[in-house]
Amino acid sequence: MAKHHLEASAQTAHWGWFEAGMTPALTIESGDVVTIDSVSGVQGNLPGEGFHIPPELHEIHAHAPRNAIGPHILTGPVAVRGAQPGDVLEIRIRRVGLRQDWGYTLVRPLAGALAREIEAGFIFTRLDEAAGTATLPWGTELPLDPFFGVMGVAPPPAWGPISTIQPRAHGGNIDCKELRAGATLFLPVLAEGGLFSVGDGHGRQGDGEVCVTAIETALQGEFEILLRRDLPFDFPHAETPDALISFGTHYALDEAARAALRRMLDWIERLTTLTRTEAYMLCSLAADVRVTQMVNQEQGCHVVLPRSALAGVMKG
Repeated sequence: MAKHHLEASAQTAHWGWFEAGMTPALTIESGDVVTIDSVSGVQGNLPGEGFHIPPELHEIHAHAPRNAIGPHILTGPVAVRGAQPGDVLEIRIRRVGLRQDWGYTLVRPLAGALAREIEAGFIFTRLDEAAGTATLPWGTELPLDPFFGVMGVAPPPAWGPISTIQPRAHGGNIDCKELRAGATLFLPVLAEGGLFSVGDGHGRQGDGEVCVTAIETALQGEFEILLRRDLPFDFPHAETPDALISFGTHYALDEAARAALRRMLDWIERLTTLTRTEAYMLCSLAADVRVTQMVNQEQGCHVVLPRSALAGVMKG
């Protein structure tokens, strides 16, 4: 197992899009550990004196390749040697930490869950990693809970360049707060090498991300990445120490929920001796259907099933 550090720079950042055929910023072996730095913020939404701004952010603003179809600055991609379509990347999120002492939240006109109802707005939030707190401008303190809103692989070559906004089979802008340190994300490989990228750091977010942003900030993550050829996933799935998580996305939120539920039933059938009808009843009793986000055009839901609900029915 080798360890790597992929710093954020104009050479390692791509701004606004995913695409098969991108030149990897780093190529690793299955099982390697990669520390990845991310940045957040554009000119016009940076704080003044008294806050730390990663110096490479200005270089990225000036020189990183950009596609205006999406807003997120991503670091990567990381290629996994030997990864081919049909494989799965197992992304073990070992650590997530802050790279700066501030974050921002904004409301854009015509965006968010209540588009056309709420006026535009913008705030800076002070972040204190040592204390584990985020202090809002009006004094409210919230616990920090950092995670990457965007973690994804390249789409199939036939898709061409795609925006970072919509979560799809490649992952991308999933915006699931369960994907904090200690979780594992499974992403289907859709292009040679997988080409894993991360960004859209969040200091904290509620389910739904209703105003279209969280506490947007710069993060550093440590990921153990494994190539799997024994998993049937063709859409993102995740695990935490306590639960299994399936995802669904669709322009209609109820269809996103149904898609996530079907994937959870598939997973239960594969892992256990339960029939599909029994799995369906178990989910009604023990699983939670949650709104991941309702603001990214392709809206998201996830189903969370406690591992304890599978006690005694696991195969083998």
